[in-house]
Amino acid sequence: MRRLFLVLLVLVFLGFSGLGIWYVSYLRTPSTGEGEEIVRIARGMGVRQIGALLAQKGLIQNDIRYLAYVYLGDLTTRLRAGEYSIARGLTPPEVIRLLVEGATLRHQVTIPEGLSAVQVAELFARDGWIDPDRFLALTRKREFIHSLGLEVESLEGYLFPETYTMVRNEVSEQRVLEMMVQRFFQVWSALHVPEKGVHGLSRHQVVILASIVEKETGAASERPLIARVFLNRLEKKMRLQSDPTVIYGIKDFNGNITRADLRTKTPYNTYVIAGLPAGPICNPGRAALEAIIIPAASEALYFVSRNDGTHIFSTNLRDHNRAVWKFQRKK
Repeated sequence: MRRLFLVLLVLVFLGFSGLGIWYVSYLRTPSTGEGEEIVRIARGMGVRQIGALLAQKGLIQNDIRYLAYVYLGDLTTRLRAGEYSIARGLTPPEVIRLLVEGATLRHQVTIPEGLSAVQVAELFARDGWIDPDRFLALTRKREFIHSLGLEVESLEGYLFPETYTMVRNEVSEQRVLEMMVQRFFQVWSALHVPEKGVHGLSRHQVVILASIVEKETGAASERPLIARVFLNRLEKKMRLQSDPTVIYGIKDFNGNITRADLRTKTPYNTYVIAGLPAGPICNPGRAALEAIIIPAASEALYFVSRNDGTHIFSTNLRDHNRAVWKFQRKK
């Protein structure tokens, strides 16, 4: 009996030793190959689902040893959702540590100046950050707009062009819009505009006019002069006659503006209506806002494109017509 007991004891010892060696070898064995794997852990994924995903990417072996490590380490609720770039050649504990630390990827998304809300939505949706329909619906939802501190009909004009840092599973349509409007307020505050406004314009009117300047400007250096032209025309009660405002008011614009378009009355057609259009026609950047606040000194009332991104500016209609003939009609 004593001999049998010793044999059983040895067998048990060898069994546990074998299990221990098997478990330790798992912890110490790195994944094979080179490079990195992008792993997206969705919210709500369980421990087994995460293990299966990591195994599918070839980063760990998904067996009882993975579960043992996670449960023994009390890590079951500490594996964080997100997008990870995980290098091959890491051991299972090193891979799991990345998920515990939440070392998620940071993406840079750049929104250029002059995009409309529709174009901004398309850009964010391109890489799956937002649903464009939900995004655009929120830009027109009055309760949401008011919660951001704005008393306007739409967020068009307030989606500030900037490079934003995005993290998977940490953004939503609402969060992106809050981030962009917050950035607008930061920039506006830095411009030190008087509470009463500037040039007789309210903040919203400045944004509207800046959006027109943004769309009209080819050469950045001309923004203050183009801003002055529009301010001069407003002061003289002249119509702004800006093509981009006409285009914004055309549903499904095909890229070709016609005489009929110029004569069609819409809330945005500044060839037909007096003063400013109904709202911003794009989302202007800081330089366009500054151009309205501090415009160039000039008496110009007209400008026409040289077809190279720059313009000829005129103070009277006769000179303007000559410039139009030279650079547009003659061409």
